Amino acid sequence: MQNHIKKFREQKDISQGKLADLCNVSRQTINAIENNKYDPSLQLAFDIAKHLGVRIDKLFIHEGREEE
Repeated sequence: MQNHIKKFREQKDISQGKLADLCNVSRQTINAIENNKYDPSLQLAFDIAKHLGVRIDKLFIHEGREEE
């Protein structure tokens, strides 16, 4: 699943490590999600969206759905 985590994270000036701490996961997990190597659980996806202050449907792009 494609995502815009890095874009929103950088806009908020939040490091991967800080976002990981906020979401109770490792920095490597955030890195893997940003690089489309790992799809987060639904709970983690909501946690990331909450901490980045963005709606989940703006953060993740489902395959087959065109980006807005």
